Amino acid sequence: MKKIILTGDRPTGHLHIGHFVGSLKNRLLLQEKGGYDEFYIMIADAQALTDNFGNVQKVRDNVFQVMLDYLAVGLDPNKVTFFIQSEVSELTEFTFYYMNLVTLARLERNPTVKEELRQKDFEKNIPMGFLTYPVSQTADITAFNATIVPVGDDQLPMIEQAREIVRAFNNLYGETLVEPKAMLPENENAFRLVGTDGKAKMSKSLNNCIFLSDSPNEIKDKVFNMYTDPNHIHVTDPGKVEGNTVFTYLDVFLRPGDFEKYLPEYKSLDELKDHYRRGGLGDMKIKKFLNSILQDILAPIRARREELEKNPDKVFEILEKGTEKARKVAYKNLIKLKTAMGINYFN
Repeated sequence: MKKIILTGDRPTGHLHIGHFVGSLKNRLLLQEKGGYDEFYIMIADAQALTDNFGNVQKVRDNVFQVMLDYLAVGLDPNKVTFFIQSEVSELTEFTFYYMNLVTLARLERNPTVKEELRQKDFEKNIPMGFLTYPVSQTADITAFNATIVPVGDDQLPMIEQAREIVRAFNNLYGETLVEPKAMLPENENAFRLVGTDGKAKMSKSLNNCIFLSDSPNEIKDKVFNMYTDPNHIHVTDPGKVEGNTVFTYLDVFLRPGDFEKYLPEYKSLDELKDHYRRGGLGDMKIKKFLNSILQDILAPIRARREELEKNPDKVFEILEKGTEKARKVAYKNLIKLKTAMGINYFN
């Protein structure tokens, strides 16, 4: 069986460091490791429209911004096929057929859907397109016979629902579709990186993000205003590490050599945490340390992004070529699906 990877993002804004540790770093590792037959990254603009249908321009503008972020972090169009979801119309037809294999009640029970509905506060005015998001995602995965889907842990219910739909189809029409497997980040704190406020997952709508495109001053301001331990008022006070956003970020972003370079009086993160717990270590010191690390990580990404932004035609050329390839693959697999169902009437 071929090893085919598919993943992607909704273009509702610039990508942030939560995306970076939760999915982009994984994609870079997969890209450089190789050993796969095909690797697709989709800009899911059609899914973004399910709750932005009155603001299409926002989604359209962010297709370009997300693509800039992809290229800036080092994803390579020579190794990865990038495509725009809405330009592959076959995905809509896949979705239409799969909607007959899942009930409304099952969609409403999906934990990811339930949480997103709560955040969006739709009340009774839930767009049908938004509710059927797991079905659309199944179409995206199976249209390319994807076997591996890198995701955060909040997306695991979506992958499980995709597997259910695949099994339901195969039970009816024979072994046609491949069941995908989720791939999670190795670092548990990266599964769902908390926002700078420490209260929720990093999210554009909650205004608690550090974006890959942020300026040095924006990064510094956001780090220096991070949530720590509210009871750690004086430097001499004992501090709590658990639930402290700065330490959560250090768990995720700390690299070999960072202490030697930026905080040589400490040998390890455990030593830093022990000092904070005892008291005698101020919040600003650990925030300055984290800021230095993030500035070092994000500076080359920002520089590449600014350079790419000067040549938008080249960026869209990459997207156009990838989308054309994706369309051909999806069409071939749609014919296979319709043949299995017995509705490929003229071929």
